[in-house]
Amino acid sequence: MGKRREPRKDIKVPVRIFGTDSSGQIFSEKVFTINVSRCGAELIDVKARLNPDEIIGLTYGTTKVHFRIKWVGAPNTAKAGRLGLLNLTPEKPLWDFPLPEPSDDGLWRDARDRRSHPRLKCICSTELYPNGQTAPLRTRTNDLSFGGCFIEMNLPLPTGTPVKIALWIKDSKLWATGKVVSSTPGFGIGVQFEEISEPDRQILRQFLQSNIRISSL
Repeated sequence: MGKRREPRKDIKVPVRIFGTDSSGQIFSEKVFTINVSRCGAELIDVKARLNPDEIIGLTYGTTKVHFRIKWVGAPNTAKAGRLGLLNLTPEKPLWDFPLPEPSDDGLWRDARDRRSHPRLKCICSTELYPNGQTAPLRTRTNDLSFGGCFIEMNLPLPTGTPVKIALWIKDSKLWATGKVVSSTPGFGIGVQFEEISEPDRQILRQFLQSNIRISSL
């Protein structure tokens, strides 16, 4: 689980989580927070079987956001039934109570980027071709990395679906093939890239490096 690097508020409030569990079944259940921060939350009383790095939805009051699962409490331990979450859109208001201010040493930003391919909050027009179909599904990304992206879809594709993707980045149209690795009803799909041409790979790399550098200033 690692060392906590952002100030959190110990508070118990009811929330609803939903998405697809580790067996691919849709779930929705009411649970409670035990602490929250601007970038994350720890939940208790979770019954669904979930895996780290999957994306789930969370509703508090009338506000709905999506989180990435950072860790899952192991059965028969003190952390059983607990879930550590990373907020994918911390700039969007969620909680109706004050939270500790993040430190000024960049740890808040670092908490979002501790992964093999740092993700950039990025809205790009997208054409999606699942299962080899010729008519595209036109949508957009929510975030983007060198290894994949999250694509907004109210009725998401199931995990494991092979896809071909066209991404508009500035004036360039990039193509990639991949597969759906997470699926969250009401939000969208996480796609892992599998093949990208070298020229498109270079454009993607330059775009991400440039924008991540700017966002860190």
